[in-house]
Amino acid sequence: MFERYTEKARRAIFFARYEASQFGSQVIDTEHLLLGLLRENKVLYRWIPKISAEGLRQKMDEHLTRDQTEADLRAAILSVDMPLSEP
Repeated sequence: MFERYTEKARRAIFFARYEASQFGSQVIDTEHLLLGLLRENKVLYRWIPKISAEGLRQKMDEHLTRDQTEADLRAAILSVDMPLSEP
């Protein structure tokens, strides 16, 4: 699916997938992509002043709901086919 993407883009999506799984999401949303991009390219932090990745995760955690059970969360982490969210 991501064959046409650059290596950096694939890594950013991989990190976004990881972030989505940490929040218990079954899809990769824009906030997960942002965290994935920040993991891939630390230079982007200067565009988001006075906030760390951990601070950003905390703000996102306040707005996102975690309604999955522990088993669902483990299944989401192990799922290879985590889709991108619909626009």
